Amino acid sequence: MDSKNEFNAYGSFAAVYDTFMDNVPYEEWGTYLHGFLEEYNIEDGLVLDLGCGTGTMTEFMAALGYDMIGVDNSVDMLGIALEKREKSGHDILYLQQDMREFELYGTVRAIFSICDSLNYITQPKDLKQVFHWVHNYLDPDGVFIFDFNTEYKYREILGDTTIAEDREKCSFIWENYYYEEERINEYELSLFIKDEELSPGNGNVYRKYHETHFQRGYTLDEIKQLVISAGMKFFAAYDAFTRDAPSEISERIYVIAGKEKL
Repeated sequence: MDSKNEFNAYGSFAAVYDTFMDNVPYEEWGTYLHGFLEEYNIEDGLVLDLGCGTGTMTEFMAALGYDMIGVDNSVDMLGIALEKREKSGHDILYLQQDMREFELYGTVRAIFSICDSLNYITQPKDLKQVFHWVHNYLDPDGVFIFDFNTEYKYREILGDTTIAEDREKCSFIWENYYYEEERINEYELSLFIKDEELSPGNGNVYRKYHETHFQRGYTLDEIKQLVISAGMKFFAAYDAFTRDAPSEISERIYVIAGKEKL
């Protein structure tokens, strides 16, 4: 697989992403994330949402008083984020950049990357590069908080399953294929989105779109070594949305890293 093409996703899906993610408890996730920031005495200042998508979590953190920056590689996802910014009035800076090569104007107090954004980095050397840039742009006492889907989740939960949802104006078929030797999960996503212009009145004309996504399953030991090799310190890891230590059946893990522990 060409690592440069890993992010050629979230095109058509961007338009309906929030619709299909409406079951995600973003407020709960945001509160959990905010708890870590408070624990490390980061209650204000510049914070980067790396892989911000449509900006839902960026907006949540901006509402808490943080000066937010959002970075994402998808123009389509950022377009929706900009629409949210216009409605909220929050002063958020959005940048269209590949997280493997992102650039900021200066350092920030914290960086977070959630919703398994980092699993889209399928080459460990590229993930180390992401961590290098994170280290580069963190304040001396800055904190990096991120999550990742585990190898266990891809192998035992998602691998070789098909998920389908049907909504009023859109539906999708999501087929998973897990390649255990390469530890890559391939998503084949078929979208059916109602064409409003061709569906006057009660008409039902849908357009079909297709996208392919790839994510890599990492182990906690691998993540820890990559964090350290990029020059950061590994502070802690938790089974997602708890303060429990990760286990062999953890599906999502949160990691806290940074430069200096306070």
